[in-house]
Amino acid sequence: MSAEENPRDGDFELVTLRNGSRAVRHLGHGEVMHPSVGPWKEALGLYVEQPRLAERLSQPGPPLVIHDVGLGAATNAVAALTCARELGAARQRSLEVVSFEVDLAPLRLALADAAGFPFLQPFREAAETLMRDGVWEEDGLRWTLHLGDAVPFLDGVLPVADLVYFDPFSPASNPDMWTEGVLARVRRHCREDGEGALLLTYSAATPTRVTLLLAGFFVGAGVSTGTKGETTVAATRRESLVAPLGTRWVERWTRSSSRAPHGAVLTPELEARVLAHPQWR
Repeated sequence: MSAEENPRDGDFELVTLRNGSRAVRHLGHGEVMHPSVGPWKEALGLYVEQPRLAERLSQPGPPLVIHDVGLGAATNAVAALTCARELGAARQRSLEVVSFEVDLAPLRLALADAAGFPFLQPFREAAETLMRDGVWEEDGLRWTLHLGDAVPFLDGVLPVADLVYFDPFSPASNPDMWTEGVLARVRRHCREDGEGALLLTYSAATPTRVTLLLAGFFVGAGVSTGTKGETTVAATRRESLVAPLGTRWVERWTRSSSRAPHGAVLTPELEARVLAHPQWR
């Protein structure tokens, strides 16, 4: 493809997937954001429909807060904001999206390709304001940006999350973001009361699920993306999970060749912590 078809910005370029969808690829490790069914379809399935976002926003209550870990091209954030805006008068709660990102190049590329990312266009002004000012607001909607390494922000004060969209690059490409230490920080900002909080992520890898368990979450299977048979949902309350992992998963894990959490060696102490997790009681 020509440079015009694959425009670049810093470490990123736009590519066309086999199904015709446009997506963003990292030039260094080659990983593509939302590589399977395309950005919009994946965002709607995993991050809007799966947690019943429209239903949650249609019920009276305090502002619903989403921690969007890995803004990327803003597909997940805009999917949530679109859902809220389209509810119109049926929306009974305000929505606050808190995005974390180290590099805005993917968003700049996607905004520049209106034909490839048409779902971003209704929020073009919002995204441009976000990149410039770090915050955008309209009636009942608020979108803020924490630009830079996420860890210092996760060590600070944040609004309590009802949902976490955990969508950084994969553990192979971005290992520092998938450790127990980082996920435990994410967990500390999650809602405990009421329904608790859900964390949604595309990874169904055994090390991902082990790390989430060690970080203090209850863990279950998530919906398919079309090419992936499962994703993962974690929760602060076990009863919030539709398909919690059970003893069969533990039995498979004890025989697995990938038993360790991300970024660590499986020690007897870590193994004991997994086996003693309240999920199995």
